[in-house]
Amino acid sequence: MDSMSNDVISDKFGRSEDEHFATKAIHEGQDPAQWTHRAVVPPICPATTFQQFAPAKDAGFVYGRSGNPTRNCLETCLAALEGGKYALSFASGLATTLSITHLLSSGDHVICFDDVYGGTNRYFRTCASKMGVEVSFVDATDPVNVKKAFRNNTKIVWMETPTNPTMKLVDIRAVSEIVREHPGALMVVDNTFMSSYFQRPLSLGADIVMHSLTKYMNGHSDVVMGAIMTNRSDIWERLAYLQNSLGCIPSPFDCFMVNRGLKTLHVRMEKHMQNGLAVARFLEAHPHVDKVLHPGLPSHPQHELAVRQCTGFSGMVSFYIKGGLQEAEEFISNLKLFTLAESLGCVESLVEIPSVMTHASLPKEHRELLGISDNLIRLSVGLESTNDLLQDIEQALKKAEELNKK
Repeated sequence: MDSMSNDVISDKFGRSEDEHFATKAIHEGQDPAQWTHRAVVPPICPATTFQQFAPAKDAGFVYGRSGNPTRNCLETCLAALEGGKYALSFASGLATTLSITHLLSSGDHVICFDDVYGGTNRYFRTCASKMGVEVSFVDATDPVNVKKAFRNNTKIVWMETPTNPTMKLVDIRAVSEIVREHPGALMVVDNTFMSSYFQRPLSLGADIVMHSLTKYMNGHSDVVMGAIMTNRSDIWERLAYLQNSLGCIPSPFDCFMVNRGLKTLHVRMEKHMQNGLAVARFLEAHPHVDKVLHPGLPSHPQHELAVRQCTGFSGMVSFYIKGGLQEAEEFISNLKLFTLAESLGCVESLVEIPSVMTHASLPKEHRELLGISDNLIRLSVGLESTNDLLQDIEQALKKAEELNKK
């Protein structure tokens, strides 16, 4: 590396700011004493309704939509890992976005980073807009743009950092200070790409942190779920009401699965970072690659912010292959260990072309403005052996390079 050695990277990153993170991941919300049979692993409680002692006198649970013992265990653990007081889980990441948006009224205004997950962009453009919610998409890499976008009716500032798929960063603290200047406005940060292990937006001033738990937090490609974390009781109360009223709840079995996935989050993220950095460095040195997007590389334009704001990096790497869509498809078709699939943050490595897959719903001119061209490839680097991944990428790039020369 140019300005930072491997040893310094190893020492600086891969360490949660919370030295007790692993302990919390394994024990928070898991006390066996809460169960009559004192199970070490929280059981799956599939009950849809619960017996009451007398009319309107319950033992803490009434109806499955309103509350569930397995879900409670998960939410207790999620709050602790994010450094928050409260957490709520939802049926998916987009169900979480839907529920947060229901904090708004018709005529309210949202400022959203212009480079966010395609599903988030689509929801704001085609769904929230039908409820009378106004949305402005801005380049939030410069906090001044957020400040300029504020209106009298701005109620939510929606940030995602790093962004999907171009790995741009938001200075969370700087933007949160701008939001504080506007009483009544809330700052939401999508922390999906980093997980609670490598980034803590609540500690940097965010009001709400949201995750697609489907990704790193669960980490095994077998659950679709979302969550919010917050330190504010008023926000928690309003969202808990919406969780029950909208009914966008996860199943007890899915809660059990995510709860299990969290127990290895710290171990998985260390390996994701190791593999992700190795792949990014390899790609950056390869002659058939135009540009690599990874906040851990000194070449990233916001590397200094990444070092200051994060305690490490996930396995997300995007890069521009030389050529166009044909070369990108040739590269992908020759990979052996990377599965062509949407989603990310799982133990197996995945690859996709955002322009025709996860971000195909964005208007073409919007994609071009953001740099989501047909030769942009997004990798979700998994937990396989590092050298095996590098060899796989090398042979696939060679095939794409041969096509490019024809």
